[in-house]
Amino acid sequence: MQIRRLSYALGAEISGVDIRNPLDDKTFKEIHAAFLKYSVLLFRGTPLTREQHIAFSRMFGEIRKLPEVQHKHNDPKYPELLLLTNQFNARSPGYTANEIWHTDKSSTLVPPMASLLRCVEIPHVGGDTMFTNCYLAYETLTDAMKRMLDGLHGIHVGGGNVIDDSSPERLAESMRANQAAQPIVRVHPETGRKALFFGEKVRQLEAFTTEESKPLIDFLCQHATRAQFVYRHVWQEDDLLIWDNRCTMHIAVNDYDNSKTRRMERVTIKGTPCGHAYDGPLDYAVPGSELKARFAKQRAAS
Repeated sequence: MQIRRLSYALGAEISGVDIRNPLDDKTFKEIHAAFLKYSVLLFRGTPLTREQHIAFSRMFGEIRKLPEVQHKHNDPKYPELLLLTNQFNARSPGYTANEIWHTDKSSTLVPPMASLLRCVEIPHVGGDTMFTNCYLAYETLTDAMKRMLDGLHGIHVGGGNVIDDSSPERLAESMRANQAAQPIVRVHPETGRKALFFGEKVRQLEAFTTEESKPLIDFLCQHATRAQFVYRHVWQEDDLLIWDNRCTMHIAVNDYDNSKTRRMERVTIKGTPCGHAYDGPLDYAVPGSELKARFAKQRAAS
């Protein structure tokens, strides 16, 4: 097995291993050690079946099955797989919900440990994914900022297709069900290192108003995504990427011709409990003007 670093900040390519077949314990331990060290691993040019993708993913832990409300184009025979494409989006073709810096499912109380994303089809130009090292983002803060962040929680808001826009009341209720207070500084459960657990899903800081929260949110998002912390992955068909959601953020770059298909398949590995439920005033997590605008747009479309 060979390991080649992809950037200074994070990421490594693994070669010399055929992940289409079951791996022995020694080989997988080496892969897992590289995963913890580099946070993002690339297996390039390995055409996997869906069964092989799922089987390899299962070596990292328990797979998070898709929720009851699924994207209509998912394959019911493979509830482990989330099918991601720009061509079959409920909102509009070419729309991608991941055009923000985020960590997967951070608005839940058991955020994922890892995500394994396989490239099935990619435009000739564009459609990259960028990752940032949240260990480095934390470690390069001043001691005064570290002390200030200790014990603070950010309210992560998510939901995607489980948001119910059918009435203002149901919209408010479903938004409350898709938000969680997560520690801004998270101790990685395996490495013991501290990392920023943040992103553009954070709408406010717990116990602060949105106005009070905004300057710090803006600073942390900008700081965490500095160029020196980032690896930009240029996809090729049959790439498989696995990343550690506990110490990275990522963003899908919508810089391609949306008449061309970008198709990915993702398996998500369950993590450990983190954060706590948040049921504070809704206008803290989602500003009232945004709620009104969203509901008005949905009503107009119908």
